[in-house]
Amino acid sequence: MRKIIYKFFIVAALSFIVSSCEDLQVTNVDGNNPDEVPSHMLMSGTEKKIMDYVYDNWFSGRQCLVYSQYWGQRNYTEEDRYQIRESVNNSYFNVLYTLIADLNQVIKLNTDESTANVSALYGANQNQIAAARILKAWLYSVMVDTWGSIPYSEAGQLKDGLYYPKYDDAKVIYADLIKELTEAAAMIDVSQKAFTSGDMIFSGNSAKWKKFANSLKCRLALHTSKVDTNWKTYIAEALASGVFESNSDNALYHYSSTAPEYCMFYEGFYIDARNDFTVSRPFMDILKGQADTLNVKSHPWEGVEDPRLAIYTGGPRTVKADNDSTLVGNKYYKNGSYYIGVPYGIASSNMTSAFRNIAPNIYAAQPVVLNDNFPVPLMTYAELMFIISEYKGFSEAEYKAGVKASVEYWSDLAGESVPSDLDAYVTEGSKNVNAETVALQKYIDLYMNGTEAWVEYRRTGYPTQLLKPGQKSVIIATKIDPVTKKILEESALTFSPLSDVKGDIISRVKYPTNESTLNGESFNAAVAKLTDGTNNYYTKMFWDARTTTNPHPANK
Repeated sequence: MRKIIYKFFIVAALSFIVSSCEDLQVTNVDGNNPDEVPSHMLMSGTEKKIMDYVYDNWFSGRQCLVYSQYWGQRNYTEEDRYQIRESVNNSYFNVLYTLIADLNQVIKLNTDESTANVSALYGANQNQIAAARILKAWLYSVMVDTWGSIPYSEAGQLKDGLYYPKYDDAKVIYADLIKELTEAAAMIDVSQKAFTSGDMIFSGNSAKWKKFANSLKCRLALHTSKVDTNWKTYIAEALASGVFESNSDNALYHYSSTAPEYCMFYEGFYIDARNDFTVSRPFMDILKGQADTLNVKSHPWEGVEDPRLAIYTGGPRTVKADNDSTLVGNKYYKNGSYYIGVPYGIASSNMTSAFRNIAPNIYAAQPVVLNDNFPVPLMTYAELMFIISEYKGFSEAEYKAGVKASVEYWSDLAGESVPSDLDAYVTEGSKNVNAETVALQKYIDLYMNGTEAWVEYRRTGYPTQLLKPGQKSVIIATKIDPVTKKILEESALTFSPLSDVKGDIISRVKYPTNESTLNGESFNAAVAKLTDGTNNYYTKMFWDARTTTNPHPANK
């Protein structure tokens, strides 16, 4: 922090006579905007900003949670259909790079001889550096999985005169992220704190930062399972170094119930009063164990309700109206209506009040995910178990451990006891442990982590229950027999994207439009390497090996 120098004249109390003729030098500094911030405070602020931007009602609510079809729009359904706001895309791309720069500054403060000793007062230097490298790797993975090839090796070097950073190949970035995680885990001294205060993810626990680095290494390695022959080696290395061992190791950002430290989802729904989203029908059908009859899609444990359904929707544990003549399939009674889920991907002109009311909004019910202090997940033990299950050829033991850990984790978040029928649910869902069941349980667990769920769909093609372009979203009854309530005539609304995605769920987000002017040469070079040489939504990530004839190669 810039030094504030005051040279005071000594004033005689009685005579008010200046006893010195020294020059008065005053430097005006805004104490609320210091030039330098202690490393632990910088890390704390950066953690919050990352979560505020990555898991908010824009980047997550209007993009990743929608791409993953956890949520659907009640109002601006064009966003479900991939009509992306370019101004928002520009903003997030730029903001995330400023946060990368902040993490670089944490590293610098602990490396530079002039500041390292001061930084050491707030945690071991090497542990602070490692934590910053780990979080930076996590953030870069989100960015590269969103846009593809991005500035990396030359990013954040404006002070060194690098104004126009090149776009590094996504595959090269991935390789370096795995190296960064390996090195960061190795440099951690678990006998010393990473931060004495300010760390809202692990409270400075260096052992947990190390486990997170290795667990994240497993995630990234699995992403590359069809394009990198070394992926199993990376996971084996991570397991040997130490990974998550229980839910107590989960990487969660802990928000507060005190303003302005509360969760951005809470702010969006209850401070800004934007009731734009609710749980989508595809996700509800999955949770209800209900086959998609509109598109003739099966469910691997059909008829078995998920114990997390009530937690995710905010309602009481499901209540069946078995004696109701209007009951069709597994519909659940909640707040006076059958909870089906909002139709996904229909035109806003078709989103009538009847369709909105078919899915009682989570705004009114306030599930745990909309709490002011909701702990946002970066990665969980349950996810790791599903990763290891796939790593071991879809092993049953890790699969079951993942399911149990997920239900226990979500039950604890909601302040509820673990459901008494958990074992029965696990048994029903474990009759066939394979690529589909592992991917589907991982998808259910990843709720609110739309960024990773979107990756998993693109990597595996699961869940198959998610709607693809051209498939039926909802049925409009045009004539109903009042006696039997049987639909005699019907008309289907389909999921029709407003952007070209080549017949599948969106594969990437376009590069921001302002990059074409701010970093034109590098931008044009990156675009030229995309499919068709255009900045589009359908170019697959390097790790996305799906084809039309072989839609699920990652699992075969």
